[in-house]
Amino acid sequence: MSADMPENESGEIDEPGCPVHDHNLKPYKKLYNDAIRDALDSVKDEGRYRVFADIARKQGDFPEACHYKDGQVSNITVWCSNDYLCMGQHPKVIEAMHNALDTVGAGSGGTRNISGTTHYHVELEAELASLHGKEAALLFTSGFISNDATLSTLAKVLPGCVMISDSMNHASMIDGIRRGGGPKEIFRHNDMDHLEEILESYPLETPKLIVFESVYSMDGDFAPIKEICDLADRHNALTYMDEVHGVGLYGPHGGGLAERDGVMQRVDIIEGTLAKAFGVMGGYIAGSSDLVDVIRSYASGFIFTTSLSPVLAAGILASVRHLKENSGERDKIQERAAALKAALLDSKLPVMTSPSHIVPILVGDPVQCKQATDKLLEDFGIYVQPINYPTVPKGTERMRLTPGPHHSDEKIKELVSALNSIWDDLGLARG
Repeated sequence: MSADMPENESGEIDEPGCPVHDHNLKPYKKLYNDAIRDALDSVKDEGRYRVFADIARKQGDFPEACHYKDGQVSNITVWCSNDYLCMGQHPKVIEAMHNALDTVGAGSGGTRNISGTTHYHVELEAELASLHGKEAALLFTSGFISNDATLSTLAKVLPGCVMISDSMNHASMIDGIRRGGGPKEIFRHNDMDHLEEILESYPLETPKLIVFESVYSMDGDFAPIKEICDLADRHNALTYMDEVHGVGLYGPHGGGLAERDGVMQRVDIIEGTLAKAFGVMGGYIAGSSDLVDVIRSYASGFIFTTSLSPVLAAGILASVRHLKENSGERDKIQERAAALKAALLDSKLPVMTSPSHIVPILVGDPVQCKQATDKLLEDFGIYVQPINYPTVPKGTERMRLTPGPHHSDEKIKELVSALNSIWDDLGLARG
């Protein structure tokens, strides 16, 4: 026994710093430990403590997956994946990743500045710029980082720029604006009168950036992109649009909602993800050559991180190219979403109306939302993650269903039947 490990009265070894032996913590460390536990207890008391589902998707058979719990493995159907088009399972994507792995190996080997720019990265950035009709694009390791790094950097390279942000914007956009440290305004969600009121309160020569999303992921509604661009033109503002839940899914080539609406060229900066419709991982921005270059040159979130694995870049490249040339997956997901919404409405389940592929069902209470999704998984083998605060406002807790191309009519019937049973068992309000 080590002399550094004192025995307690029962003969056990007390390890300093171990939570099991709080009585041995130095006073200042116990304060830290208590604060951490209080923070966790607060989340649990509110009913919004998050538990990860341990799953393994079945390659070639998604939305089927295996669920691992308590040493047991069961088969489940996933209804909440953001791999909207199942491109993470597409043969072209899998083959491209295998080929890249065999050709160049697993990792990129460094940051983009130091040996981490492979030919896959260069090709992918050119493909993304073309997709959005922009001069250039820049890859990031995630959509969160692309928003955070770009917005915080723009606040610094555009002195005095007022960031005017939609109230429903994603946390990554909020964090980026906050980290930039510049002036900011928030306009009511999709409220063009309020946005115009804010714009009119600043002189024409004041730099301004309107920050918004194309498809809002929790309600599934669309931004009025043309109207926002009209206001930006009148008030000498730039536009920054997050197409994370639109790219790949809308437009004749998957360029997003802006392509569908014919306004891509009017949006100054388009940000997107490579982890949702494209099915792999990463994020990016697309814009003018100078804009992309200044972010490349100043954004610490880009400069000081290892670049995406070339294996990932190769898979994304195959996915983007496929979706640019084929609309079958886009057409199918819209048809599946419409079929699911109709089935839920027929059962008078509280579907939150949306024009998009996202299908939210309102529960309105975090505890009941967790109970309902737990029963779905445990009793019916259906995986839907509860969506609670801070992802959505308190009192609007919900299930967020994401039907994909391979959710059959039979799967829809199974889901709706299970939801009806749970709604009755828990006494939940119907729509």
